[in-house]
Amino acid sequence: MPAVNVADWTVLPRVIAAPTQEEDRAPVSVTTAPTGYEGEGFPVRRAFAGVDAAKLDPFIHMDQMGEVEYEPGEPKGTPWHPHRGFETVTYMIDGVMDHQDTHGGGGSITDGDTQWMTAGSGLLHIETPPEWLVVKGGTFHGLQLWVNLPKADKWLPPHYQDIRGGDVGLASTPDAGALLRVIAGEVDGVKGPGSTHTPMAMVHATLLPGAKMTVPWRTDFNALVYVMSGTGYVGRDRRPIRAGQLAVLGHGETITVGADQKQDSKNPTLEVALLGGLPIREPIAWAGPFVMNTKAEVMQAFEDFQKGRLGTIPTVPHADVHGEMLQPE
Repeated sequence: MPAVNVADWTVLPRVIAAPTQEEDRAPVSVTTAPTGYEGEGFPVRRAFAGVDAAKLDPFIHMDQMGEVEYEPGEPKGTPWHPHRGFETVTYMIDGVMDHQDTHGGGGSITDGDTQWMTAGSGLLHIETPPEWLVVKGGTFHGLQLWVNLPKADKWLPPHYQDIRGGDVGLASTPDAGALLRVIAGEVDGVKGPGSTHTPMAMVHATLLPGAKMTVPWRTDFNALVYVMSGTGYVGRDRRPIRAGQLAVLGHGETITVGADQKQDSKNPTLEVALLGGLPIREPIAWAGPFVMNTKAEVMQAFEDFQKGRLGTIPTVPHADVHGEMLQPE
C-alpha cells in the first residue's frame, strides 16, 4: 500500500492518550459494506450502507474504491456529473486519478494525495484515470467521502483543495507499532492540512501485526473506524473487525484499534480510516448528487442542473486544461 510512508516510524511525534482519558469508545455497531459499482463501472464497497444516518452525521456517504488490479484498457472513472450542498473528499491510496470541474479546480492525485472539493452552490466535475493508465493498466485503490455542509454553507462558492501526500500530518504510537496520517483535523497536536467547513478529523492508520493504538478523540465528535484491509479489533473489549467493515463507536475520550498477530500475506498490515466530526443536526434531503435541507431545494438543484446553471461541460480536453500527468518510468 504505497500511501505516504517514512522509513523510520520512531522519529515521528508520538500520539499518546493521557492518563486522565479513561473512557474508551466502545463499538455500538459493526456493519459489513456491500459491494457495487460506481461511475463507468469501477468496483466499490459502500462503507455506510445500513448505518443510522444520525450516527454518521456530519458524514453522508463513503465508498472504498477498489482495491482492483486493472488489465490494459480496463481502468474506469466517472462521466461529468453535478454536485451541490456538500464536500467530496477523494483520497487516493494507490493508482492515479485526474479531476476537473467547471469552477476551475482540478489536477491529478496519486499515492496518498487528496482532492477536497467543496461543491457548495453547485458545479459539474469529472474523475478519470489518465490515458496512459488506461493503456497500461494498473492498481486502483482509494476512498471517497462525502461531508455534509450546514445550511449556512450550502450556497458557498465552489472551492478546491489539492492536498499532497507529503503534506499530511504524520505520527506514530508510543511503541512505533502504528503510523498515523492525519489528513484533516487534529489528533494529540498533530494537524492535517485539510481545511474543513464542518469541524472533523480524517486519519489513515497502518498497524503492524500485533500492534495496538489508543488515540485521543474529541468528545464532541462522533467516531467511525473503517477497515480497508487486514483483520483486528476495536475497543477495549476487542470487538473483531475485518476488511470492508465499519465500526460506529459510542461516547468517549479515546479510540482503541488493534491488529491481529496473523495477517494475510497479500495485506500484511491492518489499514484503517478513522473519521469523526461535529454533528450538524439539521434536516437532510438527499437525492443522487445533491444533499440539501429540503425536498424543494433538491428539486431546484435538478432544475438548475438541467438548465445549465451549474456549469457547462468544457469542449477542451481535460489533459489540455490541466496538463497530462507524466507516465512513470
